[in-house]
Amino acid sequence: MKNLKNKTAKTILKAEEKIDFLTFKLKDKLGLNKPLHVVMYRSYGTPNRLYVKGRVLVDKGIRESEETDTTWENLLNMYRRFESDEIPNARIQLTLQGHKHEITTDVEGYFVINLEPHTPLQLEDIWHTIEVELIEAPVKTFEPGIKATAHVLVPPPDAEYGIISDIDDTIVRTGATSLLQTGRNVLLNNAHSRIPFHGVSQFYRSLQLGHNGKRNNPFFYVSSSPWNNYDLLYHFLELNDIPQGPLLLRDFGIDENKLGHSDHMSHKYKEIQNILITYPRLNFILIGDSGQADAAIYSEVVKNHPGRILAVYIRDVKINKHTKKVEKIADELQADGEVEMLLVNDTTAAAKHAADCGFIFTDEVKEVEKEAKVDEAGDK
Repeated sequence: MKNLKNKTAKTILKAEEKIDFLTFKLKDKLGLNKPLHVVMYRSYGTPNRLYVKGRVLVDKGIRESEETDTTWENLLNMYRRFESDEIPNARIQLTLQGHKHEITTDVEGYFVINLEPHTPLQLEDIWHTIEVELIEAPVKTFEPGIKATAHVLVPPPDAEYGIISDIDDTIVRTGATSLLQTGRNVLLNNAHSRIPFHGVSQFYRSLQLGHNGKRNNPFFYVSSSPWNNYDLLYHFLELNDIPQGPLLLRDFGIDENKLGHSDHMSHKYKEIQNILITYPRLNFILIGDSGQADAAIYSEVVKNHPGRILAVYIRDVKINKHTKKVEKIADELQADGEVEMLLVNDTTAAAKHAADCGFIFTDEVKEVEKEAKVDEAGDK
């Protein structure tokens, strides 16, 4: 049975790659593979190694959203995001500390590279930049000079802890448990019209501030949203003054390693595992929701990395069967003497617990309550 699944996965993958290749060649023949641009995804690293990810695409002219955008404009932009034209076998040049490195894009236009600085990075700032240039692309309309900048987060040595957070139904109201509601929210809204949960912005800023007041605790956002939505999610965090951090999303295409598995669970667990391995001396707070498998994933993380997780906050989406699953997992963790998994109805409850545990200043709880009331009033 397993061999049959593997063969089916490989057949589907090869068919998808063939269709993509033929489509690419046809569009290139018609001169449609232009203009090109390099999309960089915020990533993370250490003073001695930087993980960099990006993608080369045809620029569809997706502009940053505005409050006055219509539903039609939002829908059109979302169509452009998912109707992406990838550029395979393009050569990318990255410059770090005056040294040049090259990488070639894969069949989906992605490139991933681990760079080793010649001298360890100085940590005056949490973010570090790398210059990126597209130096060659297999399209007849290619013109040199296409550049971008990569931003890589490196936590400072005096960070108290890191925060790993889900996005959908944890920070932003998506309705991830309802396909219809999710489709409506994702397709018809933009970064301005998507609504954050009450008080979440202040709570996340409080965690970033920590208890040493240096505001240098790093955030990592791990989501099952596709990379096609990267610009939308990044702009949403920016507009709502939510701490920026690497957005670790998933590929929208077909992957033979994922067929037959829970993509949501395997993707999230793998990304969290990589973060904890990268920073072995840094402890973490995990934040998610009860709508999908966050509690189960976080429970595995807690068990496999004893002593590394300070607390787990799960926002209750108020669906009874999901709530019961989380309560069962939380009880098992507590019975095993593991970290506390707190199922919360609102952001203020999580903030109070964080203050009681010494993760944030006690005064910050009032600020979270205040912002939550403002947010609630704005909904009416």
